[in-house]
Amino acid sequence: MISEQELELENKKIAQEYKELLRISYRQLSDEDKKLIRKAFDVAVDAHKEQRRKSGEAYIFHPIAVAKIVASEIGLDATSIAAALLHDVVEDTAYTKEDIAEMFGDVVAKIVEGLTKITNLKPEKDISLQAENFRKMLLTLNDDIRVIIIKIADRLHNMQTMESMRDDKQVKIASETLYIYAPLAHRIGLYNIKTELEDLSLKYTEPEVYQEILDKMKESKEDQDLYIQEFSNIISNALEKEAIEFEIKGRPKSIFSIRKKIIKQNIAFEEIYDKFAIRIIYKSTPDQEKFLAWKIYSIVTDFFRPNPTRLRDWISSPKSTGYEALHITVMGPKGRWVEVQIRSERMNEIAEKGYAAHYKYKHGAEQEDENLEQWLNKLQEALENSEGNAVDFVEEFKLNLYSKEIFVFTPQGQIKSLPKGASPLDFAFSIHTDVGLKTRGAKVNGKLVPLSHVLKSGDQVEIITSENIKPNKNWLDYATTGRARSKIKSALKEDRKILAENGKAALRRKLRSLKIPFNEQTITQLVRYFKLKTSLDLFYRVGIGSIDNVALKEFSASRSNAFVNYFKNKIRKPSIPEDIHKEEITTQYDLLVFGKDNDKLPYKLAHCCNPIPGDDVFGFLTTTEGIKVHKKDCPNAIQLQSNYAYRIISAKWIDSTQEEFKAVIKLTGLDDLGLVSHITKEISNNLHVNMQEISFKSNHSVFEGKITVIVKNKTILKKLMERLKKIKGINKVTRE
Repeated sequence: MISEQELELENKKIAQEYKELLRISYRQLSDEDKKLIRKAFDVAVDAHKEQRRKSGEAYIFHPIAVAKIVASEIGLDATSIAAALLHDVVEDTAYTKEDIAEMFGDVVAKIVEGLTKITNLKPEKDISLQAENFRKMLLTLNDDIRVIIIKIADRLHNMQTMESMRDDKQVKIASETLYIYAPLAHRIGLYNIKTELEDLSLKYTEPEVYQEILDKMKESKEDQDLYIQEFSNIISNALEKEAIEFEIKGRPKSIFSIRKKIIKQNIAFEEIYDKFAIRIIYKSTPDQEKFLAWKIYSIVTDFFRPNPTRLRDWISSPKSTGYEALHITVMGPKGRWVEVQIRSERMNEIAEKGYAAHYKYKHGAEQEDENLEQWLNKLQEALENSEGNAVDFVEEFKLNLYSKEIFVFTPQGQIKSLPKGASPLDFAFSIHTDVGLKTRGAKVNGKLVPLSHVLKSGDQVEIITSENIKPNKNWLDYATTGRARSKIKSALKEDRKILAENGKAALRRKLRSLKIPFNEQTITQLVRYFKLKTSLDLFYRVGIGSIDNVALKEFSASRSNAFVNYFKNKIRKPSIPEDIHKEEITTQYDLLVFGKDNDKLPYKLAHCCNPIPGDDVFGFLTTTEGIKVHKKDCPNAIQLQSNYAYRIISAKWIDSTQEEFKAVIKLTGLDDLGLVSHITKEISNNLHVNMQEISFKSNHSVFEGKITVIVKNKTILKKLMERLKKIKGINKVTRE
């Protein structure tokens, strides 16, 4: 029990915390704002009066702490501060959503309801369920982005106060934070919070590593401070002579990013040269910002030699998160490379507060922030595209978060921002889904390029479209953005469903000719016979021809052998495949292929990570044992990729029943006007055939031709060859 004296002290502390909340608010609070916050504070105190946290302190300290993060670090409005104070009231106490709406209005009630929805999502160990929860959580963006921002603040305070929890719970919450909340904070532009979330996550997931890096950073802090002072002394006079008001600060790299660098580059802490950056923050009027940034750049590079490949101009082309700054890397004192970030006070606030600072600098609160709108629209689009599974969604969402950006131009000169490594397909989908899905080819700077071409900043890109084009599986090897990949996957899925529908009708006809009834029992027998998982798998494979008449006749023969079947069924009762009714075409990874051309090569599986079919893998050319296949997240992967990049070969698991293959058709006959046109027309009219190469030569009215085609199976190839034989003038059609 708590004594009266302790209770009195606690109440005093609660009152102090409330006063501090008002004092540290980033925004100017009107009297109306203060009244709203006071009312929310009183309701929260009353609602949580009987509750205590695991550490023993009064529960009310948690909502106040979250409200302080929202008010000061993120800089949101009074409505958000009130909602942060009330964020656990509906979930944990007798108050209802209706009570909140009555007392505070619909906006606050809606935010609190959104936060309650998120909290009620069951935390699962299964990553795909956790990912599904993440998707559901982001759906609350429909209501108000402030829901997500307050949730990030709530998570930050929970991470700051996890000491009293069990170890397993700490690791679980920390892992979830790294997986979901840190990427979200990054995308909303809350860089400081993102950094703190990552560092705290590392503290609980790898405590020894965290402590070791922290201790080493403390040891080197004095040296860093002296270095920054020396740098500052050299350029301060020159900046003052130009009457520039400025401040020079050192910014240490986060523990998490140092850990990442150690792993990625396979180096020791002492070998990292950029453990900190120097930040020059200057005062400026809006019209002078750009001019002053380049003036400071000029002064810095007068004293220190710049690395021209490390210049980043985020002022002319701000990042999609809204970030603006000029970054340069120079050879600083003592011959050490050091990053210098040049920002105005406004840019610095935007970098630290994210979108909240944008609103402060907007002319009038009603004006929408285009970047934020753009991001929310993209996110909404991804959420509504429920075709993919949740893990894919999260991975693709994260794929777009941390990408370095490039800037390319449309033929009309419009600028488009894309992640580094983007292809013309990514560009096409960024313009419009229909443009992406109908992409036939691309021109970069006026020259035709393959769809796998990697775009560079400054490229001008033109997309060539065709109504007859459909996405194929290879597109996924070229597309890098989440948007492009999810749209391609949806289109392929849709295409496969149409093929499955056609396959179902074809199977009905084929079974009728074999005098086998088309019913659930037969479908189950067929699924089991061909070792498939779902009925859609069966229909799809009939549709693409990998299960043809020959295979069905073999099934019929095995089925009609009643004597054998009788004993088989006596020995074991056949089980019904559990997924047979799933509306899904599954992939049976049964073949490993290498390189861009999907070559089938001999290989061995590495024992260090034991890859299994379906894993993301790569091949490593050993000196004695040929190709060894490793998982991409194998403990040895980083070392192999950094030290022996030239011996790495790309690899992937495929489903051989769904794969296309290359065939060369040889033609001979009498040369005739328009014959080549007839041949190409016949091939292009067949939607399941893709022509890759064609060559003809004529010798005194007799011609020879070679055509390389990509087909799904031998049945389609056989049909194509039969149709080519029927063309007038063709004498012989053979396969090379």
